[in-house]
Amino acid sequence: MAKEKPRKALQELLRRPGNQLCADCSAPDPDWASHTLGVFICLNCSGIHRNIPQVSKVKSVRLDSWDDVQVEFMAANGNNVAKARYESKIPPFYYKPTFPDCQLLREQWIRAKYERKEFIYTEKQEPYSAGYREGLLWKRGRDNGQFLSRKFVLSEREGALKYFNKNDAKEPKAIMKIEHLNATFQPSKIGNPHGLQITYLKDNSTRNIFVYHEDGKETVDWFNAIRAARFHYLQVAFPGASDVDLVPKLSRNYLKEGYMEKTGPKQTEGFKKRWFTMDDRRLMYFKDPLDAFARGEVFIGSKENSYKVLEGLPPSTQGNHWQYGITIVTPDRKFLFACETESDQLEWITAFQKVISRPMLPQEYAVEAHFKHKP
Repeated sequence: MAKEKPRKALQELLRRPGNQLCADCSAPDPDWASHTLGVFICLNCSGIHRNIPQVSKVKSVRLDSWDDVQVEFMAANGNNVAKARYESKIPPFYYKPTFPDCQLLREQWIRAKYERKEFIYTEKQEPYSAGYREGLLWKRGRDNGQFLSRKFVLSEREGALKYFNKNDAKEPKAIMKIEHLNATFQPSKIGNPHGLQITYLKDNSTRNIFVYHEDGKETVDWFNAIRAARFHYLQVAFPGASDVDLVPKLSRNYLKEGYMEKTGPKQTEGFKKRWFTMDDRRLMYFKDPLDAFARGEVFIGSKENSYKVLEGLPPSTQGNHWQYGITIVTPDRKFLFACETESDQLEWITAFQKVISRPMLPQEYAVEAHFKHKP
């Protein structure tokens, strides 16, 4: 156990402003520390710090022994001082992960800060801030599910991300406009710790591609390069907007994903199990979670526009195997879904209510008007 005097001093330091949250992921009540960097961190981040021993050496605040020199170093530094030093030149588009984010994002954030010092020396940000990036990524095949090496090119000047089936191909297999591009980490869904899902619109329908790189830094650099391209596109599209307004629009995680049962528009067919993804106001359903195209998409508007979510199904409903029903009411029709568990039902209803309670933006009316739903 730690000696009483140093331990009391460390407890006092933890109460200082900035030290009450993990320096790296903002998790509350950190009880570990890097005594070479002078930061207080959570248990999860301490495990990442252990992997860079040449930069960071960690101890438990409560369980390990501390000497006076180490405690004095922590007192002279702390999370706010370290933040001013190691995060002084973060580009506004760079994604700063928090504790709910995947391991890869948190690990590369910690390595970028302390090991590579990317936010002290701006020239080290070139891989994701140059406005152009090309390289190979493993991409999942649409039909056979195999991952094959494909060349990707991101060009802010052309306003697109492209990929090519062959390295020497002149014509790209797909052109994804930066305007409609999104990227989100999906390690468990893709089955790879570096798995990234990229989506774009093709003929107003969502198209998914699933990629990864063996080197985690490469995958995160691609992610931040896409965010940088989106940021610069939006700066031009909305010249009066502040960084605070634009940064939340650079990439988005899905509000909710998972299996539900659904029936068709006549509500007389049997219910079929489908994988659903709630992407902002688009509810998409797929036969398989890794399908390239949605079988259908439903636009979820706001309560002011006569959209609502109801617990349960109409009394006459038949054919659902799962008992926990949800009814989505739109101006045109009702959509009926069934969940396997009550907790799933509650999570989906919460996600729907979050969207429906938010007033629609002018551009969302245009999306609603052009929306294609495949029944």
